[in-house]
Formats: sequence, C-alpha cells, structure tokens
Amino acid sequence: MLAIVAPGQGSQTPGFLAPWLELPGFRDRMEWLSAVASMDLVAHGTTSDAATIKDTAVAQPLIVGSGLISLLALFQHPADGFRAVGVGAGHSVGEITAASAAGVLSAEQAMVFVRERGRGMAEASAARPTGMSAVVGGDADEVAAAIAQHGLTPANMNAAGQVVAAGTHEQLAALKDNPPAKARVIPLPVAGAFHTEHMAPAVDTLGRYARAISVHDPHQTGLERRRQRRAGGPRGPASTG
Repeated sequence: MLAIVAPGQGSQTPGFLAPWLELPGFRDRMEWLSAVASMDLVAHGTTSDAATIKDTAVAQPLIVGSGLISLLALFQHPADGFRAVGVGAGHSVGEITAASAAGVLSAEQAMVFVRERGRGMAEASAARPTGMSAVVGGDADEVAAAIAQHGLTPANMNAAGQVVAAGTHEQLAALKDNPPAKARVIPLPVAGAFHTEHMAPAVDTLGRYARAISVHDPHQTGLERRRQRRAGGPRGPASTG
C-alpha cells in the first residue's frame, strides 16, 4: 500500500526546491501557484534564506504549494496517483495539502486559504514572541508535567517519545534550561506557538473563509477501490463528489 503524508511547518530548508525544479513542468506549476498565492514560491524555495522562509506567512504557502506539485511529479500521469495511493494524511498545515490532493479542495482554493491562514497566524504570532520546541525522550508523565509546569501547551504528539511544547520564548527557554529527566529540548524553526491559544486572533477570519469555500467529497483511494473489487463492488472511475 502506498501512503502519502504531507509535512507541516519546520520541514522547509533553504534551497529545498532546487532539485525539484529540474523536473519537467515543475517550475511552470510552481509559478502558477505563486500567482495564486501572490508570492514568489520559486524564489522562496531556492534563494530565500532560513529567516525568510521561517516567516509563517511565507512558510505555509511554500510548504503546501511544494507538496501539491511534488505529488504531481511522482506520477507520469498525475491522475494515476488517485488510483495508486492507498491513504493520505497531513501534519498541521499539511492537512491542507492532503485535502487538496484528495480533491476536497482545488489547488487554487488551497493556496488562497493557506495564504490567508499564514497571514493570520503570522499576525497572531507578532502580538507576542512565541515558538515551539520538541521534547525528545524522558518519561511521558514527567514530560507532560514539565510542560504544564512552565505554562506551555503540548501542541503536537509527533510519536512515542516526542512531544512538541508551544508557548512564549521565555517559557520555552525555561523548559530548555530545566528539561525533564533523560529528555532533550530542541527548538524548532517555526515563528509561532501553533495549535495553541496564541493563534486565537486568526480563528474568526479563517472560520468565515472556511465556511465560504465549496468543498467536494474526497477522491476514492486506491485502497478503497481494491477493497470494493475484492467484494465485487463498483469498478468505475473514482467519484470526485
């Protein structure tokens, strides 16, 4: 089974798009999404420095746009992907990538929404310096207690033994200076405390946009199609809703 998982903020690095731009059609598609997002995603993915692409307003459209075009580049005929992929998912802003890849949103809808999401969350982050740190290792209960002790939020449960704490820079610094036993605290290259109350100023605006977008049922995945065939079910083209 082929699974596609779209990453979230913190996955971007300077120049990460350069090798992809050598693929036929990749630059043209990225330039089109750049026009939709009203920013030069090609430049941000090739020549912009780490500080620039850490900016939430830049990072979110860059990550979603890159994910969408990379998915198309995996298949000689992009529509084949919907028949081959068994399951898709997204981490944080990657959920928008995954929703678009499944046909719930068009690529253009996804880019407009993520542009406004990035702007709103960047403005919320500017109200007070905040960030996120991965807490790796340690006893789970002790890690949770330490995060709570410093007034932080366990924003992401990335895996067993890795929790992301989010909050103000002062709170994160205090956690790093006094980590839980047998745990490491690693600052992440993000510009805000995402998935926390610090993002509240962006909620109302994004809620209105979300209600205004027309969405579709997800494409039938390759896994579901195979299940139906084994059960003697439909064999026609996948429904797009």
